[in-house]
Amino acid sequence: MRELKELRADIVRTGLDTLAGRRPPRGRVLLIAGRPGSGRTALAEELARQIAGDYPDGVVRARLTGADGEPVPTERTARALLTALAAPVPAGAAEDELTEALRRALDGKKVLLLLDDAGSAEQVDPLLPDEPGCLVVAVSRGPLTGVPDVRPCTLGGLDTAAAVELLEWYAGPTRITCDPMAARAVVEECGGQPAALVLVGGWLAARPKMSVLDVAKQLLTLPPLQGHEGAGRPLARAFWLACEALSPASARLLRLLALAPAGLADAHTASALAGCSYSAAQAALEEFTARGLLRAETPEGPCEALPAQYRVPGALAPMLRVLLDAEERPAEAELARARMLERTVRQLHSCRAATERDDPAVRRRVEGLPRPLRFPSREVAEEWLRARLPALLAAARMAVEDGRLDTLARRLVSALTRALTAHFGQEEAAPELYGLHQLVLDVARRCEMPLEKAAALLNLGDLDTRGGRTAEALGRYREALQAAREAADPYVTSRALESIAAAHHELGDWQRAVDWYRRGLELRLTRGELADEARLYGRLAAVHTGAGQWSEALRDWRGAGAAWRRLRDLGAYARTLGESALVMEHAGRYREALRTCREAVECARQAGDPRLEGALGLRLADVLERLGDPETAERQRREAERLLAAPEGGAPQETRAAGEAGGPGEGQVPGQLRSPSAGPVAGEEALREGR
Repeated sequence: MRELKELRADIVRTGLDTLAGRRPPRGRVLLIAGRPGSGRTALAEELARQIAGDYPDGVVRARLTGADGEPVPTERTARALLTALAAPVPAGAAEDELTEALRRALDGKKVLLLLDDAGSAEQVDPLLPDEPGCLVVAVSRGPLTGVPDVRPCTLGGLDTAAAVELLEWYAGPTRITCDPMAARAVVEECGGQPAALVLVGGWLAARPKMSVLDVAKQLLTLPPLQGHEGAGRPLARAFWLACEALSPASARLLRLLALAPAGLADAHTASALAGCSYSAAQAALEEFTARGLLRAETPEGPCEALPAQYRVPGALAPMLRVLLDAEERPAEAELARARMLERTVRQLHSCRAATERDDPAVRRRVEGLPRPLRFPSREVAEEWLRARLPALLAAARMAVEDGRLDTLARRLVSALTRALTAHFGQEEAAPELYGLHQLVLDVARRCEMPLEKAAALLNLGDLDTRGGRTAEALGRYREALQAAREAADPYVTSRALESIAAAHHELGDWQRAVDWYRRGLELRLTRGELADEARLYGRLAAVHTGAGQWSEALRDWRGAGAAWRRLRDLGAYARTLGESALVMEHAGRYREALRTCREAVECARQAGDPRLEGALGLRLADVLERLGDPETAERQRREAERLLAAPEGGAPQETRAAGEAGGPGEGQVPGQLRSPSAGPVAGEEALREGR
């Protein structure tokens, strides 16, 4: 094909920077320009298939225009590309940070980027890699003015021979061979556009008794869809012809696919939209694909147990929306959307349940679901979640933007959040969770729900803190506190107070951190929540320790210890004593530290936690060494190391000497209770194991 040869020649052709003796500042950009339906995406995919071997680091794809015809935000595209490259995606990052992370991820690599349906140069330019070894293939309607040294390839219609060959491939050779003149007339009426020829060929394939001349006459008499006259007339007529040939039920299902999130649908989506059975929906999707009305998506994952997924071609999506608005009442369309979202919620519940198969109650709930909604294993459920994630996120955004399905939107976001966390974990799912919490915040503000607003703000603040945006997180925490007070919810209020304090602590503002922690502690004291009291006393002690205020830190550790004693939690009390001894060492009060360490070791022994006993024993050895007793310190250290080396859950067989030993709690790294030379230890880690 001539265009393919030209594109491949452009890849190796000398660029302007090379001619000027400069190193190319960016990867080469090839542009395939043409109207929707001209075969531009198919040409780009064929080029990618042919040259994929020259780019060992892979081929990554992104669509820059959504199914609704609106440009996809650059930050969303950059996030998708980073995920495809298996690169870290900073949660909640701004557009500039994400595009910079994308360029860093491409440094030193040979990657082929296929950017489909680009609306403008402003969408493409921020995504261009600085690595000359990369290649960008952009597909657009027109020129990308502003992108330097772009190599354009403009598509019109196919030549007559190629167009007839495409028509023959779909309709079969017999009728085309018997009436070549009519075939050329059809090609002329379709303007040589591949998308129109595919629709006509599909129509002929479904009607073996119709001649090519019959379809040529029908194309001449059909009016184009409103808004698709002029250059879009051939494709609009072919689309109208294909739709008129469908049964009423199939035609309605096709129209409703305009509601499919991100233009992606499977049998579950189609079944819910049309209110038909799963098998009928699957048969209809296969029929649409055979007729060129849908395109089957090739799964990228290794799992073959997933149902097929289909995409509405970008050239046909606007016409489907026109048909939907013209043929369906708004109430019917909204009902179809609600059915689809409800089905999605049930699928997400089933997806999450696949991670909890050991729970008999969960197994019974799963067995009560219809068979198509069940996942045979956790691995299949995770593959489904990864493969459907773009459509699931689009469904959540669509539900929130609709504004009339807020209850369903909240359920969908909640189910998706839980499924992502169950399968991927908090860290991997953080970028998607950030966007979902923003959607919840939008609904909460619109519906004036202060409690949900506070929860969303707290979650967003936590993710901002993890991303190093502590100042932004502090603003969210303050807004969350105001919403929590408006809702009169003591738990969320306490959570907001503690988050504000932690943000000030992170920013090094010790005084404000202490003030806000005190406010949170006062609220816990009024409610008699001992475990939370102890935790907040520990956080206060950590702040005072960081500020070098030893007396205040000791006072707060004593408060934490008193709460743990009242709760009869010897392990947590032992850790608190260990932290108190550390503060005493910092303050130079070694004799008190020695007594406190011995008491901590004894409490750990009574708690039956040899690893905690071993770690506290190491602390005790450090104190003894500081007091000038190296022999006793060495014996203590050997005994402590023996305890720490014992199998987890068991104790050494030898009898342990009184006043020796200790170790961190289960799951804690030995030596986490550090000596003063390692710097002060925050109380949160020590207390967490005792909660």
